Amino acid sequence: MNALTQGAIDCDIHPGVKGIATLLPYMTAHWQDSFIERGMDGFDLASYPPNTPLACRADWKGAGKPGTDIEAFLRDGVSAFGSRIAICNTMYGGQVAVSETMGAAICSAINDWIADQWLARDARLRASIVVPAQAPLLAAEEIERLAPDRRFVQILLPSAAEMLYGKSYYWPIYAAAERYGLPIGIHAGSMFRHAPTSNGWPSHYLHDYVAAPQNFEDQLLSMVSEGIFERFPGLRVVFIESGVSWLPSFLWRAVKTWRGVRAEVPWVKRPPAAIIRDHVRLTVQPFDVPAEPEIVNRIIEQIGSEDMLLFATDYPHWQFDGLNALPPGISPALARKIMVDNPRATYARIGEMAA
Repeated sequence: MNALTQGAIDCDIHPGVKGIATLLPYMTAHWQDSFIERGMDGFDLASYPPNTPLACRADWKGAGKPGTDIEAFLRDGVSAFGSRIAICNTMYGGQVAVSETMGAAICSAINDWIADQWLARDARLRASIVVPAQAPLLAAEEIERLAPDRRFVQILLPSAAEMLYGKSYYWPIYAAAERYGLPIGIHAGSMFRHAPTSNGWPSHYLHDYVAAPQNFEDQLLSMVSEGIFERFPGLRVVFIESGVSWLPSFLWRAVKTWRGVRAEVPWVKRPPAAIIRDHVRLTVQPFDVPAEPEIVNRIIEQIGSEDMLLFATDYPHWQFDGLNALPPGISPALARKIMVDNPRATYARIGEMAA
């Protein structure tokens, strides 16, 4: 157990789905027959193929597909950190299905499976509601269906979607989220509708991975400039695996430009940085800055808020920092905020628990 993270609230941990066959028992007879008759019952929609070296940290990789063994998951991903609560973000392919109804069926099955096989297994586990971003009305229905289960504490969307998240197309999701006090978690990932860069498809993973924060920047500026937080003032958004080092320069540029063109967006009544500090949070995995404590603290100072950062392990993804999940050199008081106070303030359903 890691004494430094004892009692933390882990805002990003990843159960793995072995394959679509795992989810068939949680689908209607129509969708079970559909997947089987099409020969898709062995289909795997995972983001991390099990034989890929980058699917999991080598020193934590067990037999089989990473994240699918619940015993190893609880031992290495929860107990090893001393986490009091861990929010399960299931990254599977319901959101990439072109068929809206198929995507909705996969997402619903993921949610029922995680509730039945994971949340019921250990009281420390919570989960995000996986919704079909390609079908906002169906996504709102899924939120309505699961919101009464208070073990679901967030709504999960990928960072690269069919269009920018500020568009009115997505308002049904935000309305449902605000109604139930559920943050929108925007996780690194794609629906594969468009190239991951504004100039087309990269040739190598190096480019794809380094360029990923651009998606978050685009989505964030879209939500601010389209007035999402004015229309839905109770909405909170959590950027998951976005990194953090891009934020200070982004805030500066957004404020500078807003001052010159704010007549174009009269509904943006405050500087973008102030809106973002009130409504947006980021997980600290990966904390993409050099390990020198003075640089870490300088980045946090430039962000201008100690309330925006949330603890996360990102277990079992290969990028995460193992038991060194906290940024180096931060003060004990700030560590407490990142690990406990900020998550409790962000997730109302966790905050209502006894301290």
